[in-house]
Amino acid sequence: MEHIGQLIRQELRRQERSVAWFARQLSCDRSNIYRIFQKESIDTYLLVRISIILQYNFFSTLSLLYRKANFIAKISLMLDYLFDC
Repeated sequence: MEHIGQLIRQELRRQERSVAWFARQLSCDRSNIYRIFQKESIDTYLLVRISIILQYNFFSTLSLLYRKANFIAKISLMLDYLFDC
């Protein structure tokens, strides 16, 4: 499953925005943006700010990814049970 940093990077690229632009919007250095791209988890307040800046609901995307992962895990358990019988 993709982590939040990857999702943020993908959305930034989709919008054809530069890292420098994004850093200015967040009032931080470009090096901090590259660190965000590496994060598997992120502070909620920061994610709200990023969502507003990019006008993209990352919370909705994360919720969908979580539901898909949870569904796949349940199917996997069911298959394990069926093949163990």
